[in-house]
Amino acid sequence: MNIFEGLQASLTITHPVVTIGNFDGVHVGHQKIIHRLNQEAKKNGGESVLFTFHPHPRLVLNPGDTSLKLLQTQVEKTKKLKEFGLQNLIVYPFSKEFSQLNAQEFVRDILVEKIGVKTLVIGYDHHFGKNREGGLDFLRSVSEKYGFDVIEISAQEINDINVSSTKIRLAIDAGEVDLAKDYLSDYFEINGTVIEGEQIGRELGFPTANLDLKNPNKLIPKNGVYAVDVTIATGEMINGMMNIGSRPTIDVERKLQLEVHLLDFQGDLYGTELTVRFHTFVREEIAFDSKEELIQQIKKDGETVRNYFFIHSK
Repeated sequence: MNIFEGLQASLTITHPVVTIGNFDGVHVGHQKIIHRLNQEAKKNGGESVLFTFHPHPRLVLNPGDTSLKLLQTQVEKTKKLKEFGLQNLIVYPFSKEFSQLNAQEFVRDILVEKIGVKTLVIGYDHHFGKNREGGLDFLRSVSEKYGFDVIEISAQEINDINVSSTKIRLAIDAGEVDLAKDYLSDYFEINGTVIEGEQIGRELGFPTANLDLKNPNKLIPKNGVYAVDVTIATGEMINGMMNIGSRPTIDVERKLQLEVHLLDFQGDLYGTELTVRFHTFVREEIAFDSKEELIQQIKKDGETVRNYFFIHSK
């Protein structure tokens, strides 16, 4: 997959078949669009193109609004788009100035002059440009003038999928990571660096890797314990259990912590990158009366997670 950061010059892409959007999550609806792009590109001897933005427009236009949490970082999104066969990814730096482009300017200056669009694929309700003034009727009115075709993905096609990034966020917020997997056709994941913690997990007999995600806008599942798998720097994948929460039994500061215990693993992971994929929710966060009660519950959680992976490995 070719990745273009911005559009400083006109691109050389054969018969560009283009779509536009944020594609946060690259869920099954997005995958359907990419599949259609690739079909049209192959039919016309061309290449598929996604024109997307970074940062997310809401983060630029409403910088004080911290409510938006992203399903994927830019790195995670890029990896998924490549997996689904997209040939060209254009990541345009979104700014307040760019948001003032009207639909006519966007089509003429970006799609036609910079990308050379030959086919544009959009959803039935897609709008773009200043005040969202550009839509299907507008595109059809200018497509002949600029020499490109417009393909609409119908309401029926999109509604049949019955999924959106918002739905996935709600599922993850509720701890329903297995439902999110159905929407994404893959496990929801987080990527982070292992940082030094307070060694409390080791004291309890369950050493954990403490993760620093670095991106404050990344969505984190609701507090609780999860069955996960973890890919370490060597590429090895190891089953584990993850605790997300403030450790109410032992932490007076109540800071949010992301800790993962790798089953049957020994080694130093400090400073390494981990990819954690969420399989299922195990239990809610609980404040215990003593460390002994906490240790007994962690042992039960470990058995629950082992049984889960034993059953699902068959």
